[in-house]
Amino acid sequence: MDDATAAKTAYQTFSYKKPENLRRGKGIVELAKSKLIRGRVQIIGEGGENNLHSHKGMDGFWMVLAGKVKFYGPGDVLIAEFGKHEGILIPAGSEYWFEASGDEPLEILQMAGFDTNVKLERVDAAPIKLEPGSVSIDVITKSV
Repeated sequence: MDDATAAKTAYQTFSYKKPENLRRGKGIVELAKSKLIRGRVQIIGEGGENNLHSHKGMDGFWMVLAGKVKFYGPGDVLIAEFGKHEGILIPAGSEYWFEASGDEPLEILQMAGFDTNVKLERVDAAPIKLEPGSVSIDVITKSV
């Protein structure tokens, strides 16, 4: 295999369409990923909130595509509320949680960058609010 063919096989293309029938409070559509970066869209309806937590080895970039979101830090202190095309970067190790805050379901782009020298780990600082089985993950990644 020549270099051009090898490079082309590594490309990932994707498109996003909101799932029509979200069966649970939170859905995740995985767009693409590599060992250094991952892109997902989370769709959050009523009951889709999560708990105060942090991530070791992962920076998180969040941008609202539809709806509104509130991000909170330790002690449930409001960091900010964001609407369409607004967002936040959360460095690895920073504690946060978020919830949908508007009348329409939240669609939020999540980009994650990984430090390959640190073991990726989610650290829960408060009990999980989601009910078991309330998250559905749809993988729609496709390669060229």
